[in-house]
Amino acid sequence: MKSFVEYSSNSDFSIHNIPFGVAVFNKEYIGCCTRIGDQIIDLATLYDLSYFEDIEGLDDNIFEAYTLNEFIELGKPITNAVRAKIQELLQEGSILSKDQKTIEDAFYDLDKVKMMMPVHIPNYTDFYSSIEHATNVGKMFRDPANALLPNWKHLPVGYHGRASSIVVSGTDINRPKGQTKPADAEKPIFGPSKQLDFELEMAFIINKNTDMGESISTQEAEDAIFGMVVFNDWSARDIQSWEYVPLGPFLGKNFGSSISPWVVTIEALEPFRTASPIQDPEVLDYLKFDGDKNYDINLEVYLQPENGEENLISESNYKFMYWNMAQQLAHHTVNGCNVEVGDLYASGTISGTDPKSFGSMLELTWRGQNPLSLSNGQERKFIEDNDTVTMKAWAEKDGVRVGFGEVSGKIIPTK
Repeated sequence: MKSFVEYSSNSDFSIHNIPFGVAVFNKEYIGCCTRIGDQIIDLATLYDLSYFEDIEGLDDNIFEAYTLNEFIELGKPITNAVRAKIQELLQEGSILSKDQKTIEDAFYDLDKVKMMMPVHIPNYTDFYSSIEHATNVGKMFRDPANALLPNWKHLPVGYHGRASSIVVSGTDINRPKGQTKPADAEKPIFGPSKQLDFELEMAFIINKNTDMGESISTQEAEDAIFGMVVFNDWSARDIQSWEYVPLGPFLGKNFGSSISPWVVTIEALEPFRTASPIQDPEVLDYLKFDGDKNYDINLEVYLQPENGEENLISESNYKFMYWNMAQQLAHHTVNGCNVEVGDLYASGTISGTDPKSFGSMLELTWRGQNPLSLSNGQERKFIEDNDTVTMKAWAEKDGVRVGFGEVSGKIIPTK
């Protein structure tokens, strides 16, 4: 496929992608959109001009909505048809390529739009599915010889997080405050976190509602997953380490998480499927699956101090995940837990075997023992005020590139 819209060969938003998002156009109105290169396309205008009239089931202009929820709830037969139609319209020689008036009305330069939260998220779950990350944390905080807890290789460990504090890329994050207990103190103290961290994650978004008591199998899971985003699960390590026993993360996590604005469909990621790591011991039947369920997605993390340059501090890959999305969703619902359109399920920190592929400052600096050196001569054990963390994700194979853009957030001082 070749598009009539020009874009660079290393663009995340090729004609093979066709992601979905929500934007404010010209500071005037909000609507659903897609992107190719650096052009943002107003889908509501395309609908009004009858470019989707041949898609059965797309009876109303749901692209005028402030979120993608109504659209993705239509299900794969319709959302895939819309994506395929957009690809057709963007090709050289298409009807749209010759319709200059529509191009003027529906196409916007990148600097003329502001990206919004792509979906309303009713519920958020965070998994803990990278064996390298779990092993590193186990070595640091528990027994190095028995880093993984007994349940870890038998089920995708997860917890329910806070959906209300998930924000779109570009939103500042306030440094959280809370209780911490320094190693040399007899009792806890209160104040701003001194060990603020990022967590490099991906997340998937659900396109359907289920009833309580209903489960989604590994075979059915992909039909229930609309697409993926890049996810930064900001974490206050010192608050978390004091509070997490016995019930797990709370104030150390719920102050903020950041997502990329573009939802990339799993159909766009089809060429980048790859085999999952071998799971030993063998999993229970409800967690078994067929075929390749992991994806070869390159990941990068940059840290930029105030008035400084970006520093590439981590290079990882989503293919390292021990537990895949199908298993995560099957386990999440096996007890009859119902899901809702827009639910977001994060992977947990993604780390590889190479220290340069670790997905958090906790691991990169080994709990602050080995500070990172930045290009401006400063060092970092954890994230400091006015630091900006940016994560990027893309897949590339045989000349086809599909990317997510980035998720970026700046830490500002405690209120």
